[in-house]
Amino acid sequence: MAQNLEATYPTITRWVQEYGWIEIGQDDMSRSFIRALDDGGMVWEGRKSYPTLDAALQALDTALVAWMREQGL
Repeated sequence: MAQNLEATYPTITRWVQEYGWIEIGQDDMSRSFIRALDDGGMVWEGRKSYPTLDAALQALDTALVAWMREQGL
């Protein structure tokens, strides 16, 4: 049974609702497939590619958990 994005990736959900935004996909300006940004700029940048979109989102969610802990959020 499919879950919604908020249940599957709670930290990404919190990030985009309270702190910043994410970018997904390749472009000429970045080497990564997925990124998290806030008003100060790049907070996290993932790898160039992932086997699935789900793997990229899992990596982002995990990275944001660590970043938020470091920031005391």
